[in-house]
Amino acid sequence: MSPLGSSLFRGNVKMALAAIRGARWRSLMTMGGVIIGVVSVVTTVSLGEGVKRQVSGQINRLGSDLITVRPGQAVSRDAEGRLAGVDFLAAFGANTLTEQDLAVIEKVPNVEVAVPLNAVTGLAEAGDHQLKNGSIIATSSGMEELLRTRVEFGGFFGEEESDKPVAVIGKRVAEQLFAENVPIGKSLKIRGQEFIVRGIFEEFESSPLALNADFNRTVFIPYNVGKKLNDGVLQLYQILAKPTDAHDVLPTIALMREALLNTHAGQEDFTILKASETLTITNRIVNLLTGLIAAVAAISLLVGGIGIMNIMLVSVTERTKEIGVRKAVGATNFQILGQFLMEAVVLSLVGGLIGVVLSGLANFLIRILTDLQPVITWPVVAAACGVSLLVGVIFGTAPALKAARKDPIEALRY
Repeated sequence: MSPLGSSLFRGNVKMALAAIRGARWRSLMTMGGVIIGVVSVVTTVSLGEGVKRQVSGQINRLGSDLITVRPGQAVSRDAEGRLAGVDFLAAFGANTLTEQDLAVIEKVPNVEVAVPLNAVTGLAEAGDHQLKNGSIIATSSGMEELLRTRVEFGGFFGEEESDKPVAVIGKRVAEQLFAENVPIGKSLKIRGQEFIVRGIFEEFESSPLALNADFNRTVFIPYNVGKKLNDGVLQLYQILAKPTDAHDVLPTIALMREALLNTHAGQEDFTILKASETLTITNRIVNLLTGLIAAVAAISLLVGGIGIMNIMLVSVTERTKEIGVRKAVGATNFQILGQFLMEAVVLSLVGGLIGVVLSGLANFLIRILTDLQPVITWPVVAAACGVSLLVGVIFGTAPALKAARKDPIEALRY
């Protein structure tokens, strides 16, 4: 930029800031739409990024060799077996997994351990307290090995306790039902049957959009006991397995698929996923939701831009005499255009910066008050500032052109 151009730019910035300071409240109200839009978009995107990181941490903790078998054909694959598409509605279809499938998977040569996950209907109760927003899962003794999370107090139930009414609970369950951290030996009721608390897990890394339940709010009971609670019938919503060798995940999946196809009459009405694919599916769900919400929130940026254009048009009319005087002493149309365009850009950009600061405060409050862990990244901040700048340029152009085209004689006469 030439010295003359640099001087002109600095002058336009100073005049824009002076005009904003001269009408502080009006300027703040004008920025309102941009501020709200930036806060909404940045907060939404940071929530999505935070959820993805939480899910990634949770899946990585369970191990890269974890194999998940789910009912329904939830994914489509290309010729090389890679994920090509995801059917988000498959989870709501018929449950196609049975105890026979679990038995078949356990017999696959490379499978070291396989456990069922069965949702037991009912509420866990202890005295006057009920477990809200929690789940009850009937599973086998191998679940402790798969979870890779230590039972902090007590222990997990073993095979010899498969028919006993014992329970292992998550941290939030202990707090909600017993208002203490170590309720070992105390009892809770599920559908009228009493269970003795045998162990309490340490804190799980949880996420609201993970494909598994939030284990911090889960009561684990033996599979056979859960089956009796459900009148002898339990539907498997998921089977977790691990191979003998962590490097044999793909061969093990191939053997499992072949064995399950034989029991399902050649129909692939099930989905087998390795850990990285589970993460990919979750990320796609998060990206879809984040994109939809951010698109709706971005409408307020459009509203903010229209507000800036309206106020700038009013400002041009109010400052007609100023424009006439500047033109009378030699200001060109381009200089007048630059002055008013810069004012619109500064209004929008300052609004964007205020929005970024407020979104940081919003994320801080979300971290304190909820289990969510939003993450603001620099690309998001840069994009918010860039969009704010673009809004100022687009919606400030019409008022600036109107000011630049004013006839100096008519402007002075006005």
